[in-house]
Amino acid sequence: MLASDLAFAQAAPPISLGVQSQPQPQPNQAAPPEREENLGLINEISKLFEKSKSILPSLKSPGETVDDLNARAKDAGEGLSALTRPSLIVTGRAACLVAANGAPDCKAGADKLCQSKGYKEGKSLDTDAAEKCSPIVFVPGHKRRPNDCRTENFVTRAICQ
Repeated sequence: MLASDLAFAQAAPPISLGVQSQPQPQPNQAAPPEREENLGLINEISKLFEKSKSILPSLKSPGETVDDLNARAKDAGEGLSALTRPSLIVTGRAACLVAANGAPDCKAGADKLCQSKGYKEGKSLDTDAAEKCSPIVFVPGHKRRPNDCRTENFVTRAICQ
């Protein structure tokens, strides 16, 4: 039995790893024909990459990227410049004007409060509201009507620049 296994092993062809020697063309023979296109997975992926070059935007050079970042930083710095100016929080009491729609406009009140402290302009931080009524409301027996009292708004704290 051992002898038959050895005989069988000798009769099997040698194992090839896929490397085959190519015959060298003779000077009087024509060159072999071109190979047809490989339809495998790697070929399809390479086609996908070739197509994506035309679809995707081109990459910027490092210099262009740095220039773009510098331009964005400059724009952001200009937007923050109002916050970096020297400012001070002041307290006081300045009336808010009534806007056309009836709502209080406290920007003018904040500006007035800041100007009274020697600054150019301001933004309101805190407001207060009070009801102001005509003296007739306090007369005994007077029935209160909608126009007898009104609400007044004041800026009590502002940040000035």
